[in-house]
Order: sequence, then structure tokens, then C-alpha cells
Amino acid sequence: RYSFAQADICDKEAVSNIFNDFKPTAIMHLAAESHVDRSIDGPAAFIETNIVGTYNLLECARNYWSGLTATEKNNFRFQHISTDEVYGSLGDEGFFTENTAYDPRSPYSASKAASDHLVMAWYHTFGLPVVMTNCSNNYGAYHFPEKLIPLVILNALDGKELPIYGKGDNIRDWLYVDDHAKALCKVLEEGSPGESYNIGGNCEKTNLEVVETICDILDILKPKTSGKYREQIKFVPDRPGHDKRYAIDASKIKNELG
Repeated sequence: RYSFAQADICDKEAVSNIFNDFKPTAIMHLAAESHVDRSIDGPAAFIETNIVGTYNLLECARNYWSGLTATEKNNFRFQHISTDEVYGSLGDEGFFTENTAYDPRSPYSASKAASDHLVMAWYHTFGLPVVMTNCSNNYGAYHFPEKLIPLVILNALDGKELPIYGKGDNIRDWLYVDDHAKALCKVLEEGSPGESYNIGGNCEKTNLEVVETICDILDILKPKTSGKYREQIKFVPDRPGHDKRYAIDASKIKNELG
């Protein structure tokens, strides 16, 4: 019960045609460049997709929405899916809330912060009924192999080094992708226009903990002929502007949306 249309969100004509063809009651905007390392090597794609693409999608949505009936306008939602990285870096204590000041440190997080601001501007200026979510690090099936967890699994099985930035003490709050998807649906259905909701997993782990856990699981599931997978771990120079810790306070979505 779905149709698929492949298009670039920066292609205004293509996106406009999709709105006209499908006549949506809601938009879930998940299209984004999302890998910090790649944003350091090539920021341009992140500026184009995350900022220009979001602007284009907002304008196409606004043009479509403006032609709806009053009831359809009230029921319409534009949901923008973002990241906790827009908040910057935490110390040893504290959590990101929806009121945490933005402090992005990488081209990726800066581009997502810009997109967040655009979305809220379209709500306040034009009245477009938007809802926004900022999530912690996702993991789960079909994770793109440039990300930490799938990269470590694949490298380990291939007998390659398992590179870890710095001392491996950077902390992330890990969120299972199915839980994230359920939360997104909840916000789309019940979230209040103009509000943002933080989504976290309450599961803080250092990068080293994650990698060592994967190694220990692989020792059981697919043992090497000699040695342990942990022996493939290699510490490499830290990446520029590497945020120390992310942690989400998800009490708002829990209290308001259950």
C-alpha cells in the first residue's frame, strides 16, 4: 500500500509534482546527509541537501498547503526529523532538553541546525503546521556501513583494523531504530504544531564500550581461528571538533505524548 517516487529534494519541480500527484496529509522529512566524517571531507553536499533541500521542501509544502481547505490545513503536518548534534557537546553531567541552546560543532550539525531554524521560521512566519524531533544515535538492521556499529562488524569479520578515535571515551546515547520510528509516528499523530520533541534511548555508552561489546559478541557467534576480535582495535588520531558526549532528556515526549 505504497508508491515510490525517486527524486532529489533540491529539485523543486520534481518535489512539487510529487505533492500534486500524491496529495499528502503529512510530510515526514527524513532526507539528509548525516555522516560527520563525510561532512568534514566535503561540506558542500551537506549545505545543499540539509539546508537548500529543506528550504525547497518547505516551500513546496507551503504552496501545496495554502491551497487546502481550512479543515485540511488544520490536519496537515510537516514533520522535520533532526539530531541531538545541533546542541553541541555535553560535559560529564547534564542532558539535552528541547530548550538547550544550539551549539553545532561540525559542518553536518551546523547544516542540521540551520534546517531546524528554517522549519520553525516557516511555522512562525507562514503558519505552516510543523512538528520537529531531535534524536540520539540510531542503530539497528540495515544501518549504512559508514556508521560506527556496522563498520566495526564488517571490518572485524574481514580481519581489518577497528579504528577508534582518540581514547574511545566519547559518549553517545544509543536509540534502537524501531523505537525511533514508533516515536516519530507518535509525534506525527499527536504532536502539537510548533513544538519540538527530543527522542533518546537512555543508553549512554562510550565508543570503546560499543566496539568491545561487538568484539565479544563476535567471539561467540563467529570465533576466529586464532586470537580475539579485540586484538584488531586500533586507536587513531581524533577527528576535528569531536563532541565529547551526547545525552537526551526525553521527558517531554514521555510526559506529553506517553
